[in-house]
Amino acid sequence: MALAPAAPRTDEAGINAPDLQLFVFALFFIFGGITSLNDVIIPKLKELFTLNYAEALLVQSAYFAAYFIMSLPGAAIVRRFGYLRSAVIGLLVMTAGCLLFIPASQSGRFAIFLFALFVLASGVTIVQVVTNPLISLLGNPASASSRLTFAQAFNSLGTTVFPYVGSILILGGLATVDPKTLSGAALDAYRTSETHTVVLTYIGLAAALLTVAAVVWTRRHRLADDRAAGVNLFDAFDLLQRPRFAIGALCIFLYVGAEVAIGSLIVSYLTQPGVLGGTTLAAGKLVPFYWGGALIGRFVGAALLRRIAPGRLLAIVAGCAITFLLVAANSSGTVAAVALLAIGLANAIQFPTIFSLASEGLGRRAADGSGLICMAIVGGAIVPPLTGFVADQSSLAVALIVPALCYAVILGYGATAARLFA
Repeated sequence: MALAPAAPRTDEAGINAPDLQLFVFALFFIFGGITSLNDVIIPKLKELFTLNYAEALLVQSAYFAAYFIMSLPGAAIVRRFGYLRSAVIGLLVMTAGCLLFIPASQSGRFAIFLFALFVLASGVTIVQVVTNPLISLLGNPASASSRLTFAQAFNSLGTTVFPYVGSILILGGLATVDPKTLSGAALDAYRTSETHTVVLTYIGLAAALLTVAAVVWTRRHRLADDRAAGVNLFDAFDLLQRPRFAIGALCIFLYVGAEVAIGSLIVSYLTQPGVLGGTTLAAGKLVPFYWGGALIGRFVGAALLRRIAPGRLLAIVAGCAITFLLVAANSSGTVAAVALLAIGLANAIQFPTIFSLASEGLGRRAADGSGLICMAIVGGAIVPPLTGFVADQSSLAVALIVPALCYAVILGYGATAARLFA
């Protein structure tokens, strides 16, 4: 979250509101799914606009830049309007982003699609500012951690389901016409026609978001005194003087960048003749295995963390991710495909473990630290295009060195934490 707004007044038992808990779980499912849907539209837009990899991965730049730009405004909205009203605002912004796919399609311009994605992600950022602290308030404080883990499982469920459905709706419509053979009005008409499936998908999402927003609006009075006192996040930047926290924030930047870069290239990587070949639709249906690995790994990791020190386990899973990348880059066929998809399993515990290691010992500064770490999610906007640039200059296999280097830094952080902070 960008800022941890002050909690509404509650008794020691917290707020007993099962219906609001279900609403928060639904939001985790929705914004997790929408984020992973980028992995499906990237190959679609790459084909339609004849983009290279670096250009196509600007989709992730437009999306994840919103986390950096909108975190502070999102926190200000929560301070001004409270949790539930802010959730409605975020949902409406997300709806606007979905509807902007209509003029984007009609214009036939890639830049308009990027703007639509930025607006959509801005709404997601606002909603995340709401949901992270809110899930801790809804119920007994003693079980807050379990509720948050459960909510994150819904997030992973969304990242697993959405790409599969999106592949059928979007990648199933890839045309056989080569857009390089068209120009002028013919090319614009072709792009408008071929992005029709993308538009219909996001119109459906807009309708669902409006429905959820209407339900939340009817419950906007459920939380009393839920507006936060003013807090200036800029005062938190002195936390970067603490090496443990600063390197942890860097690792969040690198982790999100690596995770997103790999997810964005899965379809293109698997469709290579030397890997699985086949259609983008068939490859798109395999993307859920990458995100589903994170879902399974969360439960396995939760059990392992009871027996293995967090820093040591972080180093182990980061090492596994590097190993999988090396296998994927230096093999072919099913072995390469399985190795690439297995990285999702290695990703499962990395974000929460890095977060906890970096934030430990902050005490009353924990909220400030959380805000800065949230801004570090902008790594998802920077590392993927860099990976795409390397792919354009060499190959997709060589480009995997970029996320491998990201995981190497994380491995070092985990090993250091295991040695110094165990």
